[in-house]
Amino acid sequence: MSAGTGQRAAAPGPSTQKPRGIDRVLAFVERAGNALPNPVVLFTVLFGVVAVVSTALALADVSVTVPGTDDTKQITGLLTGAGVRWLVENLVTNFAAFPPIAAVLLMIMAVGVAERAGLLETAMRATLARAPRAFLPYLVALVACQAHMMSDVAAIVLPPLAAVVFKSAGRHPAAGLIGGFACVTAGYAAGFTIGSLDALYTGITQQAVAVLSDTHHADVNILANYFFTAASSLVLGLIGGFLISRVLEPRLPAYTATADAPDASESEDIRLTPAERRGLLCTGLVVAVYAAVVLSLWLPNGAPLRGEGGALVPSPLLTGIVPVLFGGFLLAGVTYGFTVKTLSGSEGVVAAMTDSVKNMSGYVVMMFVAAQVIAVFNWSNLGVLLAVKAAALLKSVGLTGFGALVAFILLVSCLNLVILSGSALWSLIGPVFVPAFMLLGMSPALSQAAFRIGDSATAVITPMNPYVFLLLALLQRYEPEARLGTLISRLAIFVVPFLVAWLGILAVFYGFDLPLGPGAGISLK
Repeated sequence: MSAGTGQRAAAPGPSTQKPRGIDRVLAFVERAGNALPNPVVLFTVLFGVVAVVSTALALADVSVTVPGTDDTKQITGLLTGAGVRWLVENLVTNFAAFPPIAAVLLMIMAVGVAERAGLLETAMRATLARAPRAFLPYLVALVACQAHMMSDVAAIVLPPLAAVVFKSAGRHPAAGLIGGFACVTAGYAAGFTIGSLDALYTGITQQAVAVLSDTHHADVNILANYFFTAASSLVLGLIGGFLISRVLEPRLPAYTATADAPDASESEDIRLTPAERRGLLCTGLVVAVYAAVVLSLWLPNGAPLRGEGGALVPSPLLTGIVPVLFGGFLLAGVTYGFTVKTLSGSEGVVAAMTDSVKNMSGYVVMMFVAAQVIAVFNWSNLGVLLAVKAAALLKSVGLTGFGALVAFILLVSCLNLVILSGSALWSLIGPVFVPAFMLLGMSPALSQAAFRIGDSATAVITPMNPYVFLLLALLQRYEPEARLGTLISRLAIFVVPFLVAWLGILAVFYGFDLPLGPGAGISLK
């Protein structure tokens, strides 16, 4: 936040200006977010609350009957003899068997190799470098809506790159900078690319489904939202391009080069060298061969990756898609790195994988505590009780269909202003709302798709997003007088259009009962 603090000090007379409404709202959000503890502490407190509540309900002999069944579940308390024995016997297992851990780390290792090799940035530059001036905003927005594959690195790499590309095309560089960041952030959970984010969401959803595992069965794989996110990225790319070109750019002050602004010669940096072009070509050929091999093991009759009875969906390919994607990313990163010599033999590959896992240490610690909370939810049957009560509440107020999803998305959008971590937020509310919506006949894939919307749309305007302050520092290279409020007001134009468009897309899938992904429908099977 040092960039934001520094810019406030430099601004002329900020203390004499009456705070505007947006400034007061942002100040409130920032204070509320700062008041929240670290996610690890938050989950630790929640673990204590669950332990006490489950024990109190168990002593009160509370039970719950799952609607539509004769199955009555007794609430069991963690702070009892049986609870202590269960925790001691299962503490390690709860963590080791937590689905997000292995899948996310596996994807992070493979994507880390591709990132260290320079493949992801080179592919992005190759996409943007020669785009026609008129189509440049739309291409930037479309690429940005796929960028979650690069994880948080996308918010650092793509915006300044888009600014340079805009400047080289004779357009306002700040439009590329701000528009690129807005589309990366507000469209973060969209895309027809698959990455660690998909593995993270899916793993937590699988654990949430387990709350009703005895009475309801639903399979969720990493491609459960693929059709929805792919369609969303195309629509959001068009909307984002329109907003950049027709709304954001015309309202920017005239650009005047300053001493701190990137020199025009930086436009040369976006052009690929012969070695980079050769690397992309070799990588494309290798990945094409890999994809052909995978498809040959899945599509033909009698292929080993076909499902029961020769079915394409469901099949071992879908349930095992994470290892398949791991192999594809790893092969692509290694091929490109060896071709352009950004990776030095096997030691370079191992170092890239190791460094990428090191950066996930905070996530692993948080997931250890989150795994225990969700496990206690399931074992104590407290999750079932909350899900049944939540479903009953939604029915009592008349929210049993798409209206319930809209209310849920708006709730997530508000919570996302102060809890920016998608894994933390989904771990907190998924075990309640996934089974609650299942009791209303909605599939876990639908709940996850709805969460994606709320988890993305408002992240672009919250002061809790550390990359907002990095963006401000970059913006001041083009507009030295820019302040945080100015930046937020420009980013805010993307929130409502993206949220409305995404709700519209979900409404189409919901209304026409379209599959959200391979084998993942709207309704619970």
